[in-house]
Parts: sequence; C-alpha cells; structure tokens
Amino acid sequence: MSPIRVGVVGSTGETGSSIINGLIEANQFYITAFTRPSSVNKPASVALKESGVAIVGVELEGNPAALQKALVGIEVLICAVGPFAFDVQYGLADAAKAAGVKRFVPSSFTAVTPPGGVTVGRDQKEKIFQYIKDIQLPYTVIDVGWWYQASIPSVPSGKLDYLTRFNRTEIAGDGNTLSATTDKRDIGRYVARIIADERTQNKFILAHSELRSPNEIYDLVESLSGEVLARTYLDEAALQEKIETATEQLKADPTNTQALWTKSNAEIQHSLELRGDNTPESAKKLGYLLFKELYPGFTFRNFESCVKEALAGQAKPLYESNEAMRAFLK
Repeated sequence: MSPIRVGVVGSTGETGSSIINGLIEANQFYITAFTRPSSVNKPASVALKESGVAIVGVELEGNPAALQKALVGIEVLICAVGPFAFDVQYGLADAAKAAGVKRFVPSSFTAVTPPGGVTVGRDQKEKIFQYIKDIQLPYTVIDVGWWYQASIPSVPSGKLDYLTRFNRTEIAGDGNTLSATTDKRDIGRYVARIIADERTQNKFILAHSELRSPNEIYDLVESLSGEVLARTYLDEAALQEKIETATEQLKADPTNTQALWTKSNAEIQHSLELRGDNTPESAKKLGYLLFKELYPGFTFRNFESCVKEALAGQAKPLYESNEAMRAFLK
C-alpha cells in the first residue's frame, strides 16, 4: 500500500508537533509541513526536514491560487493552528476543496463541549465545521479531552510551578465530575490511526485515554508528592459571576485578552466540571464515535506516569516556545 500523503498546518505548535511525531511513528505516511515562507529555514522546520518531513513555504492568506497549488496531491490535510488563527481555516478549506484534498481535519483536539452557547471556543469552531460541510469537503473532527499536562495542580513546595503556571487553581462543583483526559504526546498516535480509517470520514471522534475527576487528580498528586494540596471549590453561582463579569469587560473592551481568557476558561470549566460534557456518554449523544470502541486495546500513556514525570522535573511546560499563547495566558 502506498503511503498516505498528509499535510500538516501548524506543525511546530503544541498539538501540531504531537501530530507530526505520531505520523512519523506510524511509518505509513508521506508528511508535508506547510509553514510561512519566512519560517522554512528556522530551526524547528530544519529539524522536521531532518526527520524526513517535507517542508513547503506558503502563505495561508492573501494568495489563494498559490495555496491551492501547494495542496495539490495532499490526501489528508490536518490543521493544528491555535485560537488566534482559527479563521485561516476558511480559506484553507476552500483551497483544499479546489485542490482535491480527500479529507480535511480542522483544528480541535480538545475537550468535548456542545455547540449553542456553552463555550465561546466551541461556537467559533462550529462555524468552521459547518462551513466545511457546506462546501462538501470531506472531514474528520477529532477531540481528545482535556490534556494531562493542563490538568495537574500545583503543590505547596512549588516543585510543579514550572509546569502548572497556566493550570486552574480552583475546582467547580463538588469535584467529582468525571472528564476525559489525554497525554498531549499521544494525540498524534490517535490521529495517525483515525485518518487511515475510512470509517472515520465525515465523523466526529473522541479519542481519549482516561476519565478523571478533579478530586481524583488531587488525590493522586497528593499521594505521589507526599504533600497536602489546598482545594478551593467554586459553586455554580461563583463561576457564572466570573463569566458575566468577563463578558461585561469584553463588551467595554473587546481587546481585553485577560477578560477573554477568564471567560473562556470559566466556560470550559463549567462545561467540564459542572455540566459533565467531556465524557464518552455525552460525546455519543452529540454523534461522536469513540476511539476506544473503534480500536480496542490501543495503548496510551497513563496519567499517573505523567504526574511522576512532572514531579521529577522532567515534563515539558506547555507553550514553552509559543510567545503569543504565553502572552495570552499570562
């Protein structure tokens, strides 16, 4: 069987790098990373090229004809852009359709949340998903739950501060609501299996590793660290007040990134920890297929090993080299 020709946009980001690694590991793809022409010779692109990935410099906006030409021959196009660049996917989808791309995987790769006003981010993605359907471009949407690396709480000694500076410090509700979680490094391994399967075309897929509640996570970190963690619980009223305050701040100043982060994070926390949206059961109600049912026995990194790695100082901080995201989350 000939290798599947896969293109990746956003190949050096948090999600994109995991996807590239998973595709390389699978050894059944011919991989092309699309990057800005100015980034072709940057160290990250050079490293990809040394790994056997083809590097193509092309602007995602401003020259549709050049973008379409660059995509000719690509069978599966995966987009892993960050939230600041979601809108480039409209032009990317048009170019993919014109170039004959057989499957488009839009940027998602996060927790399951329903459309319709639950979170700003999900509704933004829903418009893109609908556009892809409207132009009849074959697609697969992949969500992976909340990342392990973003779920670990800090400890009193400060030994996890290098990893957890952007993670939540409060728990919504009683802390017992289960939520799908996945090691960020396994995303690519899930993606490699999904895009090679015809059953997943024009489907939404939840590919997660473990179900964990906030209390279970705190209990595990306490057990492994030997430290007692402070637990601050928020009721629904307090969380809604956060959302409403941030919403009013954004009305006054739409460029207020701190208010946007507060609103987005609070809405996601409400969805995951109070509504319980990020579970296999909820995903199936939304029409998702479950990776665990499609591919039983698939091995993944467990959460406990991730925590042990973090406590040993061996974990890689999120967004370590992404200045835009670090500034947004600051």
